[in-house]
Amino acid sequence: MKSISANLNVMIKASEKASKILIRDFGEIENLQVSKKGPRDFVTNSDLKVEKIIIDELKKARPYYSIISEEKGKEENDDNDNTWIIDPIDGTINFLHGIPHFAISIALKSKNEIVSGIIFDPIKDEIFFAEKNNGAFFNNHRIRVSNKNEMNDCLFAIGGKLKDDPIFTTRKSGCAALDLAYVASGRYDGYFQNNLNIWDIAAGIILIKEAGGVINDIDLNGTDKIKVIASNPNIVSKFKQNLSNF
Repeated sequence: MKSISANLNVMIKASEKASKILIRDFGEIENLQVSKKGPRDFVTNSDLKVEKIIIDELKKARPYYSIISEEKGKEENDDNDNTWIIDPIDGTINFLHGIPHFAISIALKSKNEIVSGIIFDPIKDEIFFAEKNNGAFFNNHRIRVSNKNEMNDCLFAIGGKLKDDPIFTTRKSGCAALDLAYVASGRYDGYFQNNLNIWDIAAGIILIKEAGGVINDIDLNGTDKIKVIASNPNIVSKFKQNLSNF
């Protein structure tokens, strides 16, 4: 493994600091499930707290970088060529219901390209990260997409609703960031979802590419909802063909 950049190191440290709050708050969810008020307001506050910690840490290191985040929106600063893209809790519905499958996602867009990203699952203590031309990693071990060739041998992550039942094996996890990380690490063989936001998938884009996978072209500056198709290169054509009706 090559040494990581200063920017990626800042991203990792910010996510690790924020994760302490996230883990603590997740521990309270089970109790809140049976209360009259319920956990929704509590989760919203957790989202905001985690986002603030991440933004504060990133700003300490790079005060002039611009920011796009799920809760705060867009903040243009002096450096518009570099933008942090942040999702403090991807998989909020899972978090809300006490399901331990959610992640912190942070990416860095330089001009019109994602150049680094991390996806951190604090409950499982799993961190996926990648940088342009430096590979993709899971807990410091190099990762690659799967090399399967046959659709029948594959497992795909599908988000949202489909018009028809797919003819291949699928899972719905409720966390787009981890779905992409799992494709990058070979746990899933492909992923498809419509109607995503840029903060849902920004870090996953660089992970897929640096792990040798294929992902469709995405307008990083657009305002429309995003469609994502990602897979290993051996099956991408078959995967897209099977998705033609969805």
